[in-house]
Amino acid sequence: MEGDLIKINEWLLPVAWLYGIGVRIRNELFEMGILKSKSYDIPVISVGNITVGGTGKTPHTEYLIRLLRKKHKVAVLSRGYKRKSKGFILATSETSMPAIGDEPYQMKQKFPDVYVAVDKNRRRGIERLCDEQIAPGTEVILLDDAFQHRYVKPGINILLVDYHRLICDDKLLPAGRLREPKEGKDRANIVIVTKCPEDIKPMGFRVISKALKLYPYQKLFFSTLKYSRLIPLFEEEEYPLDELLPHKHVLLLTGIASPEQMKMDLEHYETDITPLSFGDHHYFSAKDVALINETYARMSSPKLIVTTEKDATRLKDLNGLSDLDLGSIGSDLEGVLLVGDASHGVLGNDRLQDDIMCGFH
Repeated sequence: MEGDLIKINEWLLPVAWLYGIGVRIRNELFEMGILKSKSYDIPVISVGNITVGGTGKTPHTEYLIRLLRKKHKVAVLSRGYKRKSKGFILATSETSMPAIGDEPYQMKQKFPDVYVAVDKNRRRGIERLCDEQIAPGTEVILLDDAFQHRYVKPGINILLVDYHRLICDDKLLPAGRLREPKEGKDRANIVIVTKCPEDIKPMGFRVISKALKLYPYQKLFFSTLKYSRLIPLFEEEEYPLDELLPHKHVLLLTGIASPEQMKMDLEHYETDITPLSFGDHHYFSAKDVALINETYARMSSPKLIVTTEKDATRLKDLNGLSDLDLGSIGSDLEGVLLVGDASHGVLGNDRLQDDIMCGFH
């Protein structure tokens, strides 16, 4: 159910109160114009959240790429979290994962015709992508994880909220997982409640809509992530999950922010799951490889290792894993639904695309 993964460290609430004062002062400085936000002539769409942890930014950014690339030359700009480089980098087919980070690398591999760049300085990154000598023909820029980066004023702000950790029930860091007070959601033009169950009912739409207390200028959508296929790391062929997982012992290997939900989702296919979790964006070491092999060896056959697409980018070139039955799960973003829509799929997708296109003008 919604909010089922929220845990509040109440003893840290006084520290959270002090943290909130600092964040509110910063936001107020932007509202007063003392700290400056810069807007651009080119359409800029920000995709982000106000919580730490996974809300599905990468699948939703990829979803927007698929919507927009049919008619526009798309560029994606990311900070490149935990990359082994500095400054602005425009990815090519030869760019390595450590140079740009796992999520930008994943997007470049899946969408080779899209510009994918990284730069901690988002203003500089946007200006480089607008340079015809660097990224000719750029028509729209997607900013990945930039909701708090207020030095850029996007044309459209998309806020992602985890269905299982609604911001209205959460607390500020370090007591909860909010990066800023929940009023920060007011900057969003579009709010998407992510990771919804496939069978969410109209009553669920109404309850969440009321709890979020959005303004009339804000549009609310719901989305569902569906794990549909397993992609072997050391083979080419893909396999449907419902054919592969049942009656197998699964080692769920993750280096993501919120592995609990993924385990719950996979239990629809197989309940015998052994989790082995590392920190978000974790770079796996030789010691980690040894632990993976030891854990896998202790499991009964038949067995396999399941990981995420993001983790696969950091695992596939490691020595010592090629003899294991290891695959990453491909996730499909099932229809994005406008609040109140009873139908799943095309109607919601078209409404989201229309709202984005209207924001361009």
